[in-house]
Amino acid sequence: MNIYQHYVLPKMIDMACGTGQVMKARANGVPQATGEVLEIGIGSGLNLEFYDASQVTSIIGIDPAAQMQALADKRAAQMAIPIEIIAADIYEIDAEHARFDTIVMTFTLCSIDDPIPALTEMARLLKPEGRLLFCEHGLAPDASVKRWQRRLTPLWKPMAGGCHLDRDIAALITAGGFTLEELNEEYLPGPKPMSYVYSGSAKKKL
Repeated sequence: MNIYQHYVLPKMIDMACGTGQVMKARANGVPQATGEVLEIGIGSGLNLEFYDASQVTSIIGIDPAAQMQALADKRAAQMAIPIEIIAADIYEIDAEHARFDTIVMTFTLCSIDDPIPALTEMARLLKPEGRLLFCEHGLAPDASVKRWQRRLTPLWKPMAGGCHLDRDIAALITAGGFTLEELNEEYLPGPKPMSYVYSGSAKKKL
């Protein structure tokens, strides 16, 4: 057993992804979710407090990192919305075509091994009128920051659960079968290679 991966990393991710500015970024998008929701990379459940119980009927949260599930289960137990948390990736949930009204993805796409097929599967699972809500850190627009992101990513990945600092989030979402509805880009407070954030919503291409 890798003690770092199973015990240290989950708590580090929970702390890093639960800082004030990151939680504010989550709070801007997650309350827009409606109907039956699929959350990709639910992790320790940091988004759960932001769902609107008057708008959301149920949530399925998936994450292949089973070691995060205990933290998520504690947060889910405090919710009025029915929540099922599954230790699986998107290909393992066996959901029917066009099932979900909303897919939520926050600070997750950075660590998916092959993001375009995963996004294509998300598009398959989303209803034609459904929405993908996203908030992801990724490739910065400034050349000097990009250089550091590309230098640091090979060192950062093994320490941060496979996280890539240098992914063009908007381009990936478009390549994965979505049309961007809204896109906001900004640096959050913190080291610039880790803090450039893309957020917004997208519809599946029909």
